[in-house]
Order: sequence, then C-alpha cells, then structure tokens
Amino acid sequence: MIILNQIQKRLAEAIQQSGLTQTAIAKAINVRQQTVSGYVNGTKMPALDTLANLCRLLDVDANYILCQDIETK
Repeated sequence: MIILNQIQKRLAEAIQQSGLTQTAIAKAINVRQQTVSGYVNGTKMPALDTLANLCRLLDVDANYILCQDIETK
C-alpha cells in the first residue's frame, strides 16, 4: 500500500535536488513560494495539474513521485 508520506517525501526530494529555488519553481508553475515550501516540508500536496507541471519542470517521472515503481500485493 502506498501512503501519502512516501509521495510527499519523493516530491520534496525532487524539488530539493532540482537546483532551482522555491521562488523560481513557484513562478514557473504559477503558485506562491509558500506553496512550494509546503510541498517541501510535507504540509501541502499539489493538485494533479500542478503535480504534472512540477514533474515536467523538474524532469522527474510522475510515476516515480506517485510511487508506482513500488510493487504492491
């Protein structure tokens, strides 16, 4: 079973490893910097369209962020 904190952790890691500032990410995906900060510290989750834009910007596979690489039984 995939749990929300796994998704939040992967999203935060992708943002931190991108080399982009939170402000630059926020401008690129049309959200506030505080919103991106919420993604990093795990207090917010992006809407699906925002997640898609984040994945494109960060050059990361959405399936990875959504933990689709984890085998479930």
